[in-house]
Amino acid sequence: MPIQNDIKTLSDTTATLVCPNDSMEQVVHLHNMTKSSNEYIHLGNADMTLTNSIHIDPGETVTYHLGAGDELFAMSNPDGLELGVLRITQD
Repeated sequence: MPIQNDIKTLSDTTATLVCPNDSMEQVVHLHNMTKSSNEYIHLGNADMTLTNSIHIDPGETVTYHLGAGDELFAMSNPDGLELGVLRITQD
């Protein structure tokens, strides 16, 4: 199982692909790298906005199991926050 890690710097206006689709299921761990209060990472699909998405609190880590072909996008509020991404694929 290949493990890939990355830090993504996010925009507050454009959704960034943080977990591309894969032909197999994958597990992704996401960490909001900021420790400042009221600075959120938002998650969703390619059409997401800051008002129609769920968010990760500052310093929080979440884990998602994505099905084959699923993608995950993110945005930040405010602009320029960093998202730690650890992907475990089954290739």
